[in-house]
Amino acid sequence: MIFVSFSSYAQSLSSSPYSIYGLGSLYESDFGSIPAIGSSGVALPSTRFINSLNPASLGFMYKNHFMFDVGGNVIQTSYQDVSRKENRNNVQFSHIAFAFPVTAKSAVSLALKPYSSAGFKISDYKLPIQDSNEEYTLSATGTGGLNNFDISYGHRFGKKLALGLSTSVLFGNTKDSREYVISNSVTTIDKESSYNGVRLNLGGQYAIDSTFTIGANLKSPTRINATKVQSVVTYNANLEASNTIESDVHSDTDDYYLPFEFSVGLNKQFKNNLSLSMDYERSLWENSKQADLYGSYLNQDKFKMGFSYRKGKNLRSYFDRVQFSTGLNYDTGFLEIDNKRITNKAISIGVSLPIESTFSTLNISYSYGQRGRISNGLIKENYHKLSVNLSLDGIWFVKRKID
Repeated sequence: MIFVSFSSYAQSLSSSPYSIYGLGSLYESDFGSIPAIGSSGVALPSTRFINSLNPASLGFMYKNHFMFDVGGNVIQTSYQDVSRKENRNNVQFSHIAFAFPVTAKSAVSLALKPYSSAGFKISDYKLPIQDSNEEYTLSATGTGGLNNFDISYGHRFGKKLALGLSTSVLFGNTKDSREYVISNSVTTIDKESSYNGVRLNLGGQYAIDSTFTIGANLKSPTRINATKVQSVVTYNANLEASNTIESDVHSDTDDYYLPFEFSVGLNKQFKNNLSLSMDYERSLWENSKQADLYGSYLNQDKFKMGFSYRKGKNLRSYFDRVQFSTGLNYDTGFLEIDNKRITNKAISIGVSLPIESTFSTLNISYSYGQRGRISNGLIKENYHKLSVNLSLDGIWFVKRKID
């Protein structure tokens, strides 16, 4: 039931005009307190929540603890170009995951989350005709995206080193309808594309001491297989006569290539219960040797940093167990349109409210960010994002000591 409902819900996850490129807009992790600390966390162990950023974190999971994580987002976005501005609201299902230990030094997790989403509507966008002084007009709508099902395993060697492996199964489809107006001719192209592929992820974490951990993560380059069903119809300017060129024609289309990605991070616990998390991530999109019709792919850099604080002096005090977090995130983006990069930057704050006496928490975070820029042919997005997720922790297979 979860798989069916998630697949149908994922069709309207994003409403960004930039999701017209490639597989759509890509997603950050929203597990635990990660969205509140700038989406950093490569070096965070999975002791209190499921860390989807690094499978090696499972090696530090406590014995007999069974963890479950589910969440969603509410996003309000304003879109602005040189001539107009509009607002949109969006509700997203973020993820569902659970993890459990296999031995005292290893654990497994399963997670279902969106990888990308293509949700856009563009009207009367004028573009130049190559080697000509004339223009053509494009109108386009799109829905759909890819889902990501992760199976991860982490194992700890000794007390300090943990390694992990994750297999990501990517699957989904997109629907794309476009209308091209050139002089006295109108061409419509309706296309539904299906995608599937598998990607490997290798991670490591090393605890230098009880307060300082470093981590690294490698994602393999992979090919996403693609097929399409397409219909093409042409009309004259008055829509009086039509010519069907293709009607529901099944065929292979250009496969999509995900790049090699690597990330490194650190987590430092200070004596006053303040924690610092910092990550750097690089995606080698240029090596994928692909380009979109209206833009080009560049290597992408992400810088993430976050702080969290828990008073923690009296574990019986509810307020002492509440965690407060804040973070920064800067993404250079991998798209370049008209020689301008589509960057993204955001700030975030959040709170983790404990539930009962276990590691269970209700995580609430708010982010404000900007994407793109106001320029001829480009759009600037200002967004407010409220993330809510529930991290549940249960102690299993422990015999009662007191009836």
